[in-house]
Amino acid sequence: MKLAVNILLSLAMLAICAWLVWPDAKQQEHIEQAARALDFGRFAPYLFGHLALVACTHFCRAWRWNNLLHPLGVRLPPGRLLAISSVGFMAILALPARLGEFVRPALIRRKGEITASAALGTVAVERIIDGLLVSLFVFGALFALRGPHAPSWMMPTAYAALGIFSAALIFLAFALRWPERTVRFCTTVSLIRRLSIRIADKIEEKLLHLISGFLVLKDKRNLFIFVLWSLVYWSCNGMSLWVLAHGFGLPLGLVGAFATMGLVAVGITLPNSPGLVGQYQYFTLLGLGLYLNMADPSVEASAFVFAVALHGIQVLWYMSIGAISMVSSHVTFAEVAAARSLTEDDGDA
Repeated sequence: MKLAVNILLSLAMLAICAWLVWPDAKQQEHIEQAARALDFGRFAPYLFGHLALVACTHFCRAWRWNNLLHPLGVRLPPGRLLAISSVGFMAILALPARLGEFVRPALIRRKGEITASAALGTVAVERIIDGLLVSLFVFGALFALRGPHAPSWMMPTAYAALGIFSAALIFLAFALRWPERTVRFCTTVSLIRRLSIRIADKIEEKLLHLISGFLVLKDKRNLFIFVLWSLVYWSCNGMSLWVLAHGFGLPLGLVGAFATMGLVAVGITLPNSPGLVGQYQYFTLLGLGLYLNMADPSVEASAFVFAVALHGIQVLWYMSIGAISMVSSHVTFAEVAAARSLTEDDGDA
C-alpha cells in the first residue's frame, strides 16, 4: 500500500511538472531553432568543463558520507564507499518518491555493528544539513532580488524553505539531547499513540535507532570536515551549472547559477517524479526566469534546451556510474537485490 501511494504521488508529480513545462507549438519552433543553432565546436569545451565539475561533485557527495559514519564506528574502504554511494545516487533517480535514499543504509548495515535505522539517521543528517546550506544561499539570493517587480512566489518560497530546514535542524538538536522525550513528544503530537499504542511503541523504537545516527553532531571534528566537503560539493555543483549555461549562450551570472541550483535542490526534495522528469526542468526554468529575460523567445528557447540538457547529463552520469558500481567487486547486483526493507526487524535493525 505504501509503495502504491508513493508511485501514485510520483506519477502525479510527473504529470503536473510535465504539464507546467511542456512547450506550445510556437515555443517548440523556437526550441528546435535553438537546438539546431548550437555549435558543438564552441560548445564542447563548456561540456567537458561541466563534466569535470560533475565528476568532482559526485566524488565530494560520496566521500563526505565517511565523516557521518565514523562516529558510528563504521569504516568503509574507499572503493566500497564510492560504489555504495554511486548505487544509492542511481537509486534516488530510479525509484519514486526518493525511496532510493534507503539503499545506502540497507547496503552498509551489519548485524551487531550498525543498524539500518542508524545508517538512515546519517542520511537524514546529510539531507538536513544540505537543505539548510542551500536554503541559506537561496534565501540570500532571493532576498537581494526582492522588490515590487519580483514574482509573488519568490519570498514565501525562500522563507518556507529556510523555515522547514531550520525546524528540522532544531529537531536534530533536541533529539540528540533528549531522545526519549523528543520521540515521545512526536508520537503524542501526531496522535499516533491515541490511535494505537503498539504502533506508537514500534515507531518510537525505530526513531530511537534513527537518532543514534545523529552522533556526528556531537563529533565536532567529523562534523566540521563534513560541512567543508559539503561546501565544496555544492560549489562544484553550482559552478557546473554556470559553465554549461554559458555553453548554451545564456548570460547567467554566478549568483544566478547558484540560486537556480538551490531552487532545484529544494524543489526535488518534494515527492519526486520518475527520474525527476519535468520536475527538474520546471525548477531550473523557475530559477533562470529570475535572472534572464524569458520574454525573449530565443532566450526562453535556449533556457529550455539547457534545462533538458542539464537534466539529461545528470541522469546519464548517475545511472552510468551506478550501473558500473553494481558490476564492480565492491557492490554486486545480488547484494542490492537482497537488501530488505528498512522496516523489517531482523533482530538488529
